[in-house]
Amino acid sequence: MKFAVVAVFCATFCACVHRTSALPVFSDVPEFHLTSQDGQPFDSKVLAGNVWLADFIYTTCPGPCPRMTSQMHEVQSAVENIPDVKLVSFTVDPQNDTPLVLTQYAKAHAAAAGRWYFLTGAPSELQRMDRDVFKLGDLNAGMEHSTRFVLVDRESRIRGYYDTSEAGSIARVIQDINTLARERS
Repeated sequence: MKFAVVAVFCATFCACVHRTSALPVFSDVPEFHLTSQDGQPFDSKVLAGNVWLADFIYTTCPGPCPRMTSQMHEVQSAVENIPDVKLVSFTVDPQNDTPLVLTQYAKAHAAAAGRWYFLTGAPSELQRMDRDVFKLGDLNAGMEHSTRFVLVDRESRIRGYYDTSEAGSIARVIQDINTLARERS
């Protein structure tokens, strides 16, 4: 009899517990306004309620950007059946990465419209996003930038940083995206 009472209590208690992932919460991503690859204003509210992955690249990068873009495409393919996952690539070269250039880059890398956004805008706003919001560094004339991906949850909270040059990092990104996609706030 005692066992039955304990089993019922445990089953009831476990069913009521809100399960959350072990992913830490680093900070919040405030609202932002930029321009998308289609030349239209992009309001961060488009991302509200979605899990999203961000990176900072530029289209003429001779270094890590092609690898990072390929990795983002790998993530896009891995999560294509999860409708509320988005990808966002911010340019670190707004002088040259115009909406037209970003559109061509997106097409060349098979970015899914409505899923993967390429954003440009005022250098000051991109600097704020890179340095102050995502804590990745400064935009600079040498085009040096972070090679990390940043994972953001449905509540616009940063939940993970991933060094894209580390072995296994993309598998971890995909696993953590799936974890957050299963969470409901």
